[in-house]
Amino acid sequence: MAKIFRICCPRMSKPGIRGRRAKLKDQMPDVMNAVPTTDHEGIKTIEVEKVCEFSKSSALCICVVTWNMNGKASPEDIMELVGEDRKFDLFVVGLQEVPRRNIAGMIEEVLADTHILLGEATMQSLQLFVFGAKNSKESLKEIKVDKHAIGGFGGLIRRKKGAVAISLNYNGIHMVFISCHLSAHARNVEQRNTQCRHISHSLFFKDRNLYARPSDITLWLGDLNYRIQGISTLPARSLIHRNLHNLLTSKDQLLQEAERGLVFNGYCEGTLTFKPTYKYNVGSSSYDTSYKIRVPAWTDRILFKIERTMDIDVSLHSYESIDSIYSSDHKPVKAHLCLKVNN
Repeated sequence: MAKIFRICCPRMSKPGIRGRRAKLKDQMPDVMNAVPTTDHEGIKTIEVEKVCEFSKSSALCICVVTWNMNGKASPEDIMELVGEDRKFDLFVVGLQEVPRRNIAGMIEEVLADTHILLGEATMQSLQLFVFGAKNSKESLKEIKVDKHAIGGFGGLIRRKKGAVAISLNYNGIHMVFISCHLSAHARNVEQRNTQCRHISHSLFFKDRNLYARPSDITLWLGDLNYRIQGISTLPARSLIHRNLHNLLTSKDQLLQEAERGLVFNGYCEGTLTFKPTYKYNVGSSSYDTSYKIRVPAWTDRILFKIERTMDIDVSLHSYESIDSIYSSDHKPVKAHLCLKVNN
């Protein structure tokens, strides 16, 4: 089981390395080593602190949402996705399997009174948007976007695989947001690991500056498609039905691969207190009743990594699924993080 930490995730101390290649590597969102090592931390599980309600003492409060839309959307869904509390500084939403509709416009309409669109990165059905408070443009600097496609014909059926990313400097904090959709099916663990490595190494590669500092915080979100293994669907559903789904986290492929040192080393994630977000019957809160009767899984995740732990503290104030949306076979996942700069 993952260890529980409270506030921040310290950066792994690395052995001294020299040369231009080493310096460039330090600027990458390092999610994966090519081979497992004994010097790794895995994914740290962070407890949710409910005290802060978008506190004024925080330098920056971010609301992050990921959702596989399954090719469908309605204004009511977008309203539910954004929620009623709009006090966050940034609203970051990563979407997969987006329908052929102006989703950015739909979100802008919901946020019209409080927020404006600061940046977007799109690759067919894979889309990422960053919204900021109406007076936030003067706080924004150095915004860049990039994308990395994964092979296949997913784009033809609005299921494009790969990643889109936005890099920006907001109030002096350098942030990178990466929204991805990785390969499906429980058997494709190694393929997902490889995709993480390729995405990590390719994004913003042409823009890397040897002398620029790395990002202060990197957030990965999306349909990572890691599954639950080592248990069949009926026992897994029985545990979920009895609100014992926490017992399934030890069988979660993402946490297992991170524990092996293969992906997301040193990243943090909130405790998985919510039920697995996939696969539901569309229009209901019932898990898959098709002939496949898939094992439910936490395919949809939000992870983050603080690089400058001496200068920035982060607290997590919610990590939950939005179970009131029924139009997709995935439930959206939302997180609320607050960053504080130490003077």
